[in-house]
Amino acid sequence: MLRSAMLRTDVARSDTPRDPRLARFLRTWLLWGAVAVLLLPAARMQTVALGWLPLYLVAMPASALWALHRFALPRWSSADARDSQPRRRRRAPQARRRELPKRRANRLRAA
Repeated sequence: MLRSAMLRTDVARSDTPRDPRLARFLRTWLLWGAVAVLLLPAARMQTVALGWLPLYLVAMPASALWALHRFALPRWSSADARDSQPRRRRRAPQARRRELPKRRANRLRAA
């Protein structure tokens, strides 16, 4: 069962989209939507019928394209992976609070 589950995840992470015509349509919609949002002020507005237009012109086609590619994350080269390793922390001791000087008793006392 584990082997079949591993095979399913390999198939699910393939880089080729299922339908190239749909991928081309979504890329075109995303490109023209981004151009419209950048160049036309009316495309950045909110309408009563649709709501916020950049959502439908840019965000929805981008998420649909990502879903068509089965939510594949970008692959990084080995040079980028080496740069992203956590850096060593310095071994300095933790900062401590400064001691406040003790308050002196008032020299003037009531008689």
